[in-house]
Amino acid sequence: MSRLFTKSTAALLVLVFVWGASWPIYKSAIPYTPPLLFAGMRATIGGLLLAIILMKRRKMINWRENWSLYCISALFNTVLFFGLQTVGLIYLPGGLFSILVYFQPVLLGLFAWIWLSELISPVKIVGLMIGFIGIVVVSIDGLNFHVSVVGVILGLLTAVFWAIGVVYVKRVSHRVDAYWMVSLQCILGGTLLLGTGSLFESWSDIKWNMIYVFGLTYGSTFGIPLSYIIYYKLINKGEASKVGSFTFLVPVIAVFIGAVFLHEPITNLLILGLLLVGLSIFLVNYRGKQSYLST
Repeated sequence: MSRLFTKSTAALLVLVFVWGASWPIYKSAIPYTPPLLFAGMRATIGGLLLAIILMKRRKMINWRENWSLYCISALFNTVLFFGLQTVGLIYLPGGLFSILVYFQPVLLGLFAWIWLSELISPVKIVGLMIGFIGIVVVSIDGLNFHVSVVGVILGLLTAVFWAIGVVYVKRVSHRVDAYWMVSLQCILGGTLLLGTGSLFESWSDIKWNMIYVFGLTYGSTFGIPLSYIIYYKLINKGEASKVGSFTFLVPVIAVFIGAVFLHEPITNLLILGLLLVGLSIFLVNYRGKQSYLST
């Protein structure tokens, strides 16, 4: 317990705060922009900014050997994840959609067990399920009973493709530079999203007001380059399912930010959900804690 608050823990807390804040920010920006163009602009700008920072290390790209790895990662982690996520927010309330998307840690634990041979103990399974229940409790006040079937499907698909993408990056992490992986998957995937958006959406529908500009700026700086560098770095240092379990905190943070800036009430259910999330993180990380938190 004395080594609980380490650099890895601090980085993970920064990550979940950045992602937690992104939900209300993106939700506020979506009414002023077509979804695919918004997702594509965030990804492309974020990837290019990171590429500029990494330019001195461009020899580590090894494009001829690794181009297929970058493209596959871009498909799952940018095109499918960001694209479906942004479109899905149109069809469902943010609370319900976040429940579906953040079923990802449970899927991540299962996929890591199947493809990465990571141990998934009964205690860890219980912890993952408690975390998901915590998300349900946190968001239950915001559920809309007129549920869109399309939105539910998009939310579940977003979770599935995100989990597959993270496991894939873990499997090929020894062959590629992690920073260039993030940059190129955003550039390649973002470009494809922009091309698709240009075919089916209209650039003239974008309303360049302060809310949209702030959402775009946040997404292309904090939301993509910074957060995903931290995320994949942590994934490569510890068990994928263990790191993924901390993402249960993201909807909780999103609710608190919504309460402050959108005047949403903090209820007893919210407090109960927060306690369940904390218990989930403890159970998932109880065994083998030093392998992750002592770095």
